Amino acid sequence: MAELSVMVLCGRAPRHLYIANQLCSATRVVAIVQEAGSHWTYKKIFKLLRPDNLWRKVWRWLRDRKRYTGGGEGKFFFGDAEPRLNRPELVTEVPHINHPGVIELADRLRPDVIAVFGTSLIKGALLTRGSWSTVNLHGGLSPEYRGADCTFWALYNGEPEKIGCTLHFIDSGIDTGKLLAHICPEVHEGDDELTLFWRAVRDSAEVYAEAIGRLTQKEALGTSQSCKGKLYQVKDRGWRHEKRLTQSLQNGLLKNIHLKKRVTWFTGASSEKRE
Repeated sequence: MAELSVMVLCGRAPRHLYIANQLCSATRVVAIVQEAGSHWTYKKIFKLLRPDNLWRKVWRWLRDRKRYTGGGEGKFFFGDAEPRLNRPELVTEVPHINHPGVIELADRLRPDVIAVFGTSLIKGALLTRGSWSTVNLHGGLSPEYRGADCTFWALYNGEPEKIGCTLHFIDSGIDTGKLLAHICPEVHEGDDELTLFWRAVRDSAEVYAEAIGRLTQKEALGTSQSCKGKLYQVKDRGWRHEKRLTQSLQNGLLKNIHLKKRVTWFTGASSEKRE
């Protein structure tokens, strides 16, 4: 059976490059579209300058600057090598993922699968451009954990067993499409939010490639989500939440915890679990 063609849509962080590289190694990738995040409109600027939004943006920038400086993410995914894409000749950069140029590229290449990780919300015509399907890797276990910072919220809620990623078909909602797989990483005493998030993403790379292989074999993958769960937004996470989680970890939230890597595949009305 002919290998499915894949168009990858991703961001520019090391974790996004890692997933794109793994898909290039294991599947027939015909294009990589990177979202630069440089698209500004008067509406976006006006919204940003509202005092409540501006404070949240500044707070998140300061928090993430502290979390991501030092190259920790790059070292986690690439070791001592410089984080980069292995197939730069396939790259098209766009200011935002719903740019008309992405539609034009998809119409020209007609990929069987559009594989998404780390972009802003896909809307409109792009939702229909994968001949077979459009698949997303989400950094939480849908439907219970949808939206942003799901590793943080699973820890905050005292549910380390619900840390992980979801592979799902994309629909018009936010992380609400049919489930393909849940990927839960190892969890150990001494782990922190970023280590667990990165580990879940790294473990998901192989599963992502396998999912495309299983679609090639025309397996009946995909189970509708049983409920809408909880949608966490960027604005939901504040300083008091950070402080409470820090205290919980110091008080032994992960003490004596040793969870194995777990992968659950969703095939029609059933599920297939692996450790």
